Amino acid sequence: MPTTRINDLPREVIGAKILTRVPVTSLRHVRSTCKSWDALTKSWILGHEATSTEQFLGFMTMNSKVFTIRFQCKQKGDSVDLSMQQVDLLNQFDISQVFHTQGLLLCVTKNKSKSKQLMVWNPYLHQTRFIRPLRKFRTRDRYALGYDVDGNHKIMRFWNRSPPGGGKEVCEIYSLSSDSWRVLKVTPDWDIGYSRIGVSVKGNTYFYAGDKCDDEVGDFLVYFDFTREEFGPRLLLPFYSIYEELVTLSCVGDEKLAVLYYQEGMNYDGILEIWVTRVEPDCVSWSSFLRVDLSSFPPTGVRFDEFDGGSFFIDEREKVAVVFDLGGIPPNETNRTARDQIAYIIGEDGLFESVCLGEAPNLGVRCPKTGYLPLIHDHALVCSPSFRPSLVSLVQDKQPPLKRQRRYV
Repeated sequence: MPTTRINDLPREVIGAKILTRVPVTSLRHVRSTCKSWDALTKSWILGHEATSTEQFLGFMTMNSKVFTIRFQCKQKGDSVDLSMQQVDLLNQFDISQVFHTQGLLLCVTKNKSKSKQLMVWNPYLHQTRFIRPLRKFRTRDRYALGYDVDGNHKIMRFWNRSPPGGGKEVCEIYSLSSDSWRVLKVTPDWDIGYSRIGVSVKGNTYFYAGDKCDDEVGDFLVYFDFTREEFGPRLLLPFYSIYEELVTLSCVGDEKLAVLYYQEGMNYDGILEIWVTRVEPDCVSWSSFLRVDLSSFPPTGVRFDEFDGGSFFIDEREKVAVVFDLGGIPPNETNRTARDQIAYIIGEDGLFESVCLGEAPNLGVRCPKTGYLPLIHDHALVCSPSFRPSLVSLVQDKQPPLKRQRRYV
């Protein structure tokens, strides 16, 4: 009986059953196998067939490392398939934040000397580029990765000079094509918290922000326009919120923006709401995606952290949300300093599952005088929902001298 070779299989089987299951970080080895596999990879991973896959593919950070994640809702009544794999290429770095747009990832890293660096990574092409700063990168910098109307990719860097939150804002923009920085003049009447991570949609990056002067004004969204290279107007949220409440952003593909709002209850309960909007110029139109009363679930320690927790993504077709946060400390383990990294899978009709992804060690350092040990933990952060690979090259023929230009807008 003749042996069936893998190349004898139908192209649809190779594409749908094999190539779409290969981690994007390993596709380089598949593409180098032969020309036909390279062509199939481009079709199923980059082409129109890629939109037909039923799996969620993306990246996330956890415990200072980067992971690929896969998510797939099975048939009704079955458990949800959520899997993760650590990216070996980036193991040499401690990575605190990752930002995504159009198949590229911007990684905020620390080297062995603990100095901060920026690195752009194309997982599909297996290419990286380190970004040289105009001025030393700071701990409380805010970053965004986006692209303009011509498809030119850029990095925005934004921070407050001391005193924190009350000093002068500094905004710089870096162009990947010219390898140069420009200084932009900005005078915002709002503030973006350091832990508030931006989300890229249609090339622009959206942030959750609050008014500088009036605490009674409900919080809102602001966005950075990479074509005009300036911040846009305030955008209203579909609810009234203040800084102490949990509000996090995500995206649905590259077309829609999603926002999570959590109203904390008294005993590990509360209301979780998620809204979705298509992004239009200078306006949003929100529609409710999911509203869940967490008091109907067993008291498993569900109380989301209003400052760093609640990173999430959604499956629009299945009406499911996956929310990442730290688990609570059980009453019988009060001396425990580590906490569990948990993925909460929440949906309609009472769907509620919790998946432990591993342990978050305590990063706090004990005070030698008082003996006090603060509890500090890294939260898992989803950085690229609905990831689609890119052919944008990061290779430069020759590094030109770094240019500094000042531009006022």
